[in-house]
Amino acid sequence: MNENDKQPGDNGGNGPNPWMKSLLIWVGILLSLAIVVTMFDGRSGTATGNAIAYSAFLDKVDEGTVKDVTISREQITGTLSSGEKFRTDPVSDPQLTDRLRKAGVEISGKRDEGPSIWQYMLVQALPFLLFLGIAFFVVRQMQKGGGAGGAMGFGKSRAKMLTQKEGKVTFADVAGIDEAREELEEVVEFLKDPSKFARLGGKIPKGALLVGSPGTGKTLLARAIAGEAGVPFFTISGSDFVEMFVGVGASRVRDMFEQAKKSAPCIVFIDEIDAVGRHRGAGLGNGNDEREQTLNQLLVEMDGFEANEGIIIVAATNRPDVLDPALLRPGRFDRQVVVPRPDIEGRIKILEVHMKKVPLAPDVDARVIARGTPGFSGADLANLVNEAALTAARKSKRLVAMQEFEEAKDKVMMGAERRSMVMTDDEKRMTAYHEAGHAIVALHEPASDPIHKATIIPRGRALGMVMRLPERDSYSYHRDKMYANLAVAMGGRVAEEIIFGYDKVSSGASGDIQYATGLARDMVTKWGMSDKVGPVDYAQPEGESFLGYSSSQPTHMSNETAQLIDHEIKTIVEGGLTRAKTVLTDHSDQLHLLAEALLEYETLSGDEIKKLIAGEGIGRVDQPKKSSIPSVGTSIPKTRRPQGPFGNPSPAGA
Repeated sequence: MNENDKQPGDNGGNGPNPWMKSLLIWVGILLSLAIVVTMFDGRSGTATGNAIAYSAFLDKVDEGTVKDVTISREQITGTLSSGEKFRTDPVSDPQLTDRLRKAGVEISGKRDEGPSIWQYMLVQALPFLLFLGIAFFVVRQMQKGGGAGGAMGFGKSRAKMLTQKEGKVTFADVAGIDEAREELEEVVEFLKDPSKFARLGGKIPKGALLVGSPGTGKTLLARAIAGEAGVPFFTISGSDFVEMFVGVGASRVRDMFEQAKKSAPCIVFIDEIDAVGRHRGAGLGNGNDEREQTLNQLLVEMDGFEANEGIIIVAATNRPDVLDPALLRPGRFDRQVVVPRPDIEGRIKILEVHMKKVPLAPDVDARVIARGTPGFSGADLANLVNEAALTAARKSKRLVAMQEFEEAKDKVMMGAERRSMVMTDDEKRMTAYHEAGHAIVALHEPASDPIHKATIIPRGRALGMVMRLPERDSYSYHRDKMYANLAVAMGGRVAEEIIFGYDKVSSGASGDIQYATGLARDMVTKWGMSDKVGPVDYAQPEGESFLGYSSSQPTHMSNETAQLIDHEIKTIVEGGLTRAKTVLTDHSDQLHLLAEALLEYETLSGDEIKKLIAGEGIGRVDQPKKSSIPSVGTSIPKTRRPQGPFGNPSPAGA
């Protein structure tokens, strides 16, 4: 075992083995109990002969078969004429002696011995010795710490030294976040060769805070540091410091840094540090609660009067806004490394890393998959590859093809297919026109993203869905695209009204209306895209609520301004409704064509929709299939649930 594999508290083979010491203690306890039992139950070992009833004993005396007896207060023992030993319990019988003399039995007596002086002293001293042993054990545990799981070890650190037994992770396994990786590669290089930086006056950074959304690879980066650095690596979660007893968390922080000092230079990784590093003064404990005491101790250990040289703290969080400012300053966390969601090139690299473990068919193209997964994190992409492999395994395939990746992507983004769902013919037809309305408006809005797929197969809670995918990653949205999105969102409701009439409009557009209203509100209150309201921020500040309730009107807004904002939001949403109605009225023939094709094929790709609108054949090899969704002839009472944009929600309880 090398130096880095030694666990905290390991004496490296010097001194007694703790396991052997525990064994010896238990052996001593068992021997002591055996001696006590033997001393106080000694007569059970000295009594010999067969036990007989007293009446049987008298019968043998009268028969003359008893040779001799020994009488004591506790027992009568003797020998028969045949040489057999016997014993019996005495009873109050004054005539026993005369009866024995008449039968010619040899009689002898035995005086009962009381406890010896040593037995008496042991009985008197046993409670005191027991109390003294317990006190000695408790004091000994307090002096040596007892370990994290000992009787007095609740104040010990729960940090674990990471080993490479379960698979080594290096920077080669981290893809798609090159800038964050470069920041941490420099830390590793600093640990390996500090003289390279010290000769120019550089000092080793004391801490690095990894900030990013869940699933972006913060913990994976920390494991890669452990694999690359070649120094001891302690890992602990922020929640491991928090206990109900005040001072326990602070004690664990002190103990963790004591362990780290013994192994310096080393790295300490604190995952989810926001569990212990939240802003002080925001709780109900007036600054004296356990969490704040733990944070105070962590601040002192990271940068206090005593310098902890050679200890680098790496922490991860997805809530940097709630961290205490004193924790974020240079000297404690010198670097804040942002771990973003990967762009298209990053997604390609991440997919290639995960695809190495999967047998791929020749038609699999990582770039096509990456283009169709905007906003996916590293964990999402890993899940996508795994779902594709599981899908291929269910089909008993030897290779994972592009078809399995498409099915896995649809399942991850839209939910599993619900082909067993019972729908009426009217509902299927309304769903087809609803989704066709979204698609036709999207085709005729120049600023809209291209259509990737349209389907009326129920997935998750949606009866159908139109998926649009951007041609490239977008980091900001323009006004024309927002108006296009509003029109596309209203396309489903407008199609229902045009085809089925005003009275037949369903609640299927509830999610679309919710999306459009939220987008219009942001345009007016956040982004200054209303000429009447102007470029003023009227958005409701996040987090300002009491007991879960918050006012929809910010305190700095007058009633007149609130009314103006509501009017502008309604105007913008109704503008999208008008644009959608104009498009669908002018291209009603395309609406009917696409809806009938969706009823026939159930799912159409973006290219197939374009060919269909252009009057070309779809080019499918398979025959047009009647809807595989079971249907019934009568209508089902439905109350539709709100869903995301461009999806037709399913009936409640279906």
